[in-house]
Amino acid sequence: MADRDTQPRASTQTEFHRGVTRRGLLIGSGALAGAWLLAPRALRAAGDYALDATTVEALRTSPLVYISPLLRSGAESRCHGEVWFFFDRGGVVIFTARDRWKARAVEAGRDRARLWVGDFGPVGRAGDRFRSAPSFEARAEIETRVDVFERLMSTFAIRYADEWSRWQPRFQQGFEDGSRVMIRYTPIGA
Repeated sequence: MADRDTQPRASTQTEFHRGVTRRGLLIGSGALAGAWLLAPRALRAAGDYALDATTVEALRTSPLVYISPLLRSGAESRCHGEVWFFFDRGGVVIFTARDRWKARAVEAGRDRARLWVGDFGPVGRAGDRFRSAPSFEARAEIETRVDVFERLMSTFAIRYADEWSRWQPRFQQGFEDGSRVMIRYTPIGA
């Protein structure tokens, strides 16, 4: 019978590389994942732009955003409009008819826009008052995910409750038949 002290010990932890154990690797990975989730958003993804607190508060409380697609030169287009929106995962999502200028601009490759957050009434009567509101530049893209549409519908039902019974069927039908699109505006600068 061999002496126990001279036998190689069976490790209860598998060693991967000079002292790194599976348990240590799992603990370290969990700590890194936790730090990643707790880190400011701007540190987590290259190119993300953190909106200031005033703009975020306006996005939470305002019923409207005013949008102008930007030309390739960076100048605002002549088209400006107010629109319902919801603030979703750091970006603004709107729902509009596919043949309207906001959707046509994105589909034509004009994927940058300037947004102002506030309620100054219809843009035609607002004059330039909306320009005093918190604003940011954003990258625009057509959003097609069903889960985003479902969040939009739930949010709009609460946020625009007074008019929702009239608009909900139009939005649902427009999403189903493709005559309306969601556009996501992701902030890229102030």
